[in-house]
Amino acid sequence: MKWPDDFNPPVGRAETVQPGLRRILAANPSPMTYRGTNTYLLGETGLAVIDPGPDAPGHLEAILRAVGTGQRVSHIVITHSHKDHSTLARPLAEATGAPILAYGSATAGRSAVMEALALSGLGGGGEGLDAGFTPDETLAEGDRIEGAGWELEVIHTPGHLGNHISLALGDACLTGDHVMGWASSIVSPPDGDVGDFMASCEKLRARDWRIFYPGHGGPVTKPVARIDWLMDHRRKRESAILGALSFSAATPQVLAARIYTETPRRMLGMATRNVFAHLVDLTQKNLVAPDGPLSEGSVFRRR
Repeated sequence: MKWPDDFNPPVGRAETVQPGLRRILAANPSPMTYRGTNTYLLGETGLAVIDPGPDAPGHLEAILRAVGTGQRVSHIVITHSHKDHSTLARPLAEATGAPILAYGSATAGRSAVMEALALSGLGGGGEGLDAGFTPDETLAEGDRIEGAGWELEVIHTPGHLGNHISLALGDACLTGDHVMGWASSIVSPPDGDVGDFMASCEKLRARDWRIFYPGHGGPVTKPVARIDWLMDHRRKRESAILGALSFSAATPQVLAARIYTETPRRMLGMATRNVFAHLVDLTQKNLVAPDGPLSEGSVFRRR
């Protein structure tokens, strides 16, 4: 399925995406962030700022400009603590007095296997973890965040990051980096977990949604179709890895070179991380096994 590539709104300008919800695009485009990070402003008087974005003075000014007469920022909500979503939270809190709400610190929600990998010394894959992030108030599955004329429901959706949450706004959902229309979500150990990602997809798919508002790119107007595509994409990648291991044992790096034949060489490091994420999941399912301790440099064999 092909998805449209026509998302290119003006940077730094608040645009209404549905009644009571506005979006401001940050000026941080990149291969990882697409056109930039989407910051959302919810409400008419007391405003929730969702994912204030990167620590850039110009974006802070854009958010504050969007707070009109008779309005104030009452909540700052973070979907997950990657730097392009969360590092402006503290400057915005200092400027407005609003508390920062999130699932937890940068490592909150990390699965047991990923915690073990982190303790073994495996570092992040370059996605830009905001390692020092700490919210003022922690959120949990099913919590309600209430403001003047609006209410958000917290849905814990780990996978891209352990502390990732999505936010239900009636039949709309702010999905952060979990479900986006322009690309699949990066899942890179020890912060990303493929098993958690698939379970979070199933959790979202079980509900009746009208639209998703992601952390990057335009609205997803066919939520179920997009979730199905993302899950099918992951299953196909898993099948390709198992197929490659049927011929010979290999490291994640060798497997990535075999499978990602059309990927630019500069992106093979990220592809290797993705393959390793699947291998961790396949190890948990008892379908593959590493020679020795589980690590990114291990040789994996099909069981």
